[in-house]
Amino acid sequence: MVDICVQEEGTIPINDNQMPVEVVKSKFLKLTSSHIEYIMDSLDRNPSEVRNIRNYLITAIYNVPNTMSQYYRSLVNHDMNEGDYNW
Repeated sequence: MVDICVQEEGTIPINDNQMPVEVVKSKFLKLTSSHIEYIMDSLDRNPSEVRNIRNYLITAIYNVPNTMSQYYRSLVNHDMNEGDYNW
């Protein structure tokens, strides 16, 4: 994250797309400790080998606001469908 935030110009590869460094930096600066914790947990659960850890992490960090909310939404939906709740 620091590498990106100190970069002044250029582009950053995100999902094989070149994104302006200012866009990536802006997203990075909005993250909270919850986002970082989610990324660390996701890395622990990842069964595949990561070949380029730097690009993988940059992409994961860039996408974390979307992936984290979708992940927790699907967990809640799953839990709601598992039990016999009378709301």
